[in-house]
Amino acid sequence: MMRIILTVLIIVLIIAAVALFFLYRTGMKMQAEQAQSQKMLETYAQVVNLLVIDKKKMKFKEAPFPKEVFEQAPRRARFMKVYVVRAKIGPKIMDLMCDKDVFEDLPVKTSVKAKVSGMYLMQILQGAQPSEKTIEKRRKEREKAAKKAAKG
Repeated sequence: MMRIILTVLIIVLIIAAVALFFLYRTGMKMQAEQAQSQKMLETYAQVVNLLVIDKKKMKFKEAPFPKEVFEQAPRRARFMKVYVVRAKIGPKIMDLMCDKDVFEDLPVKTSVKAKVSGMYLMQILQGAQPSEKTIEKRRKEREKAAKKAAKG
């Protein structure tokens, strides 16, 4: 009886070790891809003046991006929600994607100077300041994440 339990325990430990190794390798690969993407974004970034018309959070499938964007997106990104900003850049009206922090700081119906790389709004340089409420919310999120990291 003890021998069967020991055998099952060893098999479970081996499966767990293989799963952890697989997750580690996948995480490292994704981290390398993200670093490469970030470097590419920085390379092609340019500063533009834009007038923010509207901003929304929507599913990637429902976002008003060209068909090529959907085809090039990884499978895992197709089911995520994205932050979409409709802005007028020069004479063109474009839909841009951005991060949560940029999305929250971006005022609607105002002109701002921002760093844009392709269809990605990277950073707001002038014309928008985060509100006190947003700053406080981010501080609390960071503290909560730090407590969670200290526990776990």
